[in-house]
Amino acid sequence: MHSTVILIEFGAIILGLGLLGRFAGRLGLSPIPLYLLAGLAFGEGGLLPLGASEEFVAIGAEIGVILLLLMLGLEYTAADLVGNLKAQYPAGLVDMALNALPGAAMALLLGWGPVAAVVLAGVTWISSSGVIAKVLADLGRLGNRETPVILSILVMEDLAMAVYLPILTALLAGTGWVAGGLTLAVALSVAGLVLFAAVRYGRVISRFVSSDDPEKLLLVVLGLTLLVAGIAQQLQVSAAVGAFLVGIALSGEVAEGAHTLLSPLRDLFAAVFFVFFGLHTDPASIPPVLLPALALAVLTAGTKVATGYWAARRARVSARGRWRAGGALVARGEFSIVIAGLAVTAGIEPALGPLATAYVLILVIAGPLTARWTEPLARRLAERRRARTPGDPAHGRPAAEEATEPAPVPD
Repeated sequence: MHSTVILIEFGAIILGLGLLGRFAGRLGLSPIPLYLLAGLAFGEGGLLPLGASEEFVAIGAEIGVILLLLMLGLEYTAADLVGNLKAQYPAGLVDMALNALPGAAMALLLGWGPVAAVVLAGVTWISSSGVIAKVLADLGRLGNRETPVILSILVMEDLAMAVYLPILTALLAGTGWVAGGLTLAVALSVAGLVLFAAVRYGRVISRFVSSDDPEKLLLVVLGLTLLVAGIAQQLQVSAAVGAFLVGIALSGEVAEGAHTLLSPLRDLFAAVFFVFFGLHTDPASIPPVLLPALALAVLTAGTKVATGYWAARRARVSARGRWRAGGALVARGEFSIVIAGLAVTAGIEPALGPLATAYVLILVIAGPLTARWTEPLARRLAERRRARTPGDPAHGRPAAEEATEPAPVPD
């Protein structure tokens, strides 16, 4: 009887997610906010709380995070990763300073303490790689000059998690400085070892995994990823970071084949992950934190735009491309929820989960809109400013003349 209830509940969840995803697609929006809302509806204090299938959903959610990071790693080769880090590391430092500090400051202003400040700094720092990649593809901007800048920042954020997550895990566990330092040392050593193996022996690993049979390729890639993720987690390294480094180690036809085979699984379990986070948030707890979440969303949307603009300017991208880069980075999503979920599980601050949920909901909806409209809005404002300043040498000159690159595909 218990297994029957699990099948019914989980089947209803999957069916509901499919319908929500279809509805979001018709509206041209990311389905993530709808998945979070579904979790709120079926979670604690929701319309129809789940019971029997919650543990099963929790396992699916963990697999979802692992697959999200694996698929992101498949987008890059180890050589590309090292090259991007060397060229764009100043942009990564600016990104951290502009976007992590507002979250830390908000937590301290709310009186939540230093550990919650570290958590909220991570929530506001990391952009959503999944949402941003989808938006760039939908807008036809994958070939634009600013896109490598955007991807470099996303990669550096993901790599920074290899340092940040072990530190956060140690803080949440309440371990001392010695134990925390040892955890970080082990985490960095494991991450460095896997990255070294990816750079030095990536082709060997790819040949080992390679198979002409899609079934065997799927089983080997998925099994290897879950194995490495589990070992990484056992060594106090994030399982997600382990999966990301496995993705980087695979290249060529193996990466392309794995991407094709695993995409449906990623979408399924990623949706389960967002629902799982919503399940653990009481909807009644969101209204009290809605105002600080909105203020934080507005502030950090501005800092992300400034980050992208600065990084693209440093890469000598045109003014229009700079605004597009800034607008594309606004969305927050999977990593913000992962970080907040760790804090919720540890019981650090009851209001932290609801604030993070509201914050992500706001920016995951606003992100695709800012990606589409930041550059046109900036262009119109510049045209109005020139029109009001007859003495300006650019007075009367079309904004398109400022561009040093072909215009993007029309939205």
